Amino acid sequence: MTLPSRPAGPFSSWELGLAVRYLRAKRKEGGVATIAVISFVGIMLAVAVLISVMSIMAGFRSELLGRTLSFNGHMYVQGPVLNAPDRAAALRRIAAVPGVTSAAPLNESQSLIRVGNFTTGAMVRGVRPQDLPYTSYVWDSLTPEARESFGKGAYGGDRILIGKTMAAQTGLRVGDPITLYSPTGADSAFGNLGGLEKTYYVGGVFSSGTSDFDQVFIFMPLEQAQLFFGKDGVWDVIELKVQDPDRVGDMAAAVRQAAGPGAVVTDWRERMAAFAGALKVERVAMSIILGLVVAIAAMNIISGIVMLVKNKTRDIAILRTVGASPSAILRIFFMSGALIGVAGTLAGLALGLAFCLNIGAIQHFLEGLLGVQLFNSDVYMLDAIPALVDPADVTWVAVWSLLMSCVASLPPSWTASRIDPVEALRYE
Repeated sequence: MTLPSRPAGPFSSWELGLAVRYLRAKRKEGGVATIAVISFVGIMLAVAVLISVMSIMAGFRSELLGRTLSFNGHMYVQGPVLNAPDRAAALRRIAAVPGVTSAAPLNESQSLIRVGNFTTGAMVRGVRPQDLPYTSYVWDSLTPEARESFGKGAYGGDRILIGKTMAAQTGLRVGDPITLYSPTGADSAFGNLGGLEKTYYVGGVFSSGTSDFDQVFIFMPLEQAQLFFGKDGVWDVIELKVQDPDRVGDMAAAVRQAAGPGAVVTDWRERMAAFAGALKVERVAMSIILGLVVAIAAMNIISGIVMLVKNKTRDIAILRTVGASPSAILRIFFMSGALIGVAGTLAGLALGLAFCLNIGAIQHFLEGLLGVQLFNSDVYMLDAIPALVDPADVTWVAVWSLLMSCVASLPPSWTASRIDPVEALRYE
């Protein structure tokens, strides 16, 4: 005697096998292979585009923030520590905080510069020569001679550093004189004289990677800046660089404790709130817009499953007659649509990641093939389009694509589960 077999559970192998068989069936057999391929390609391209765009945006954000933060610092300390007798000891304590890579005193003062008949405003930043290497983009762009001679006497005056854009506007070259005007001036026995004017010499031309900085900023040795702007022995701020700029909030308490009572600690997120907010809004907006593209591509699954249900009405009736439940029918057609989404998502992930990881080679290949420069390094300060693959972004894209595929598969699958087998077979 043959024992009756137990009923198969949900999403069993026979349901999955039938779903795959329906997708592979040719048109003359009532299949929708062509529409399934179109849906697959649509989802694949949408996912690949979404990953590529988000990775490129993340790459630009990383490069832009990296250059900006390299120039401006990550954290700042102000307060009584700047004028305390033991400020050198406090500076060492701050530099010893875990995660801090450098702590440097600096002054910043507004000035006018004059080169011949050309006059413009500038921001003079006074730094110690030994701290300049921590402003990595500036330091890396200097010649060995400029690094060696920074702040040292030459040509009857002191050498300073100017930006690439400022040099282009004024026509200055290394060794040329440049006149600076201090609105405050140095202190003397008769008080602050004000309106001090002095001629310096260009010791080097730097490139920070941001034209706005290169146009405005001048680097001067800290002691010279203190004397020239009437701030003898004064620090405006202590600038900190840290290992992970995104975790400055976690380090604020330790830095404040090291700086001493009354210390005011701020970070780049507060000083650049508008800039950081704009980047975040742009990223969220682009994610939503491109997420809708994935949703639209997934909607192609609806048309494919609707046609599949229409072509397989007789099969549905037979399955219901031999004992298949409405939920089993729903799962069969739901898996047909979901399989398209899964395959398209996986292929899109592979295509998008391959594009992002090889974007530099692809760019150079197209430039050689077309004979045009697609990405001008003089304009963008980069040799290739940056792309930073974020695992969180990839996960979000994959989950969103699969979710939209499942949502698109539900309505036609529900319709298939509600077909009455009697009505379906009546006209067969």
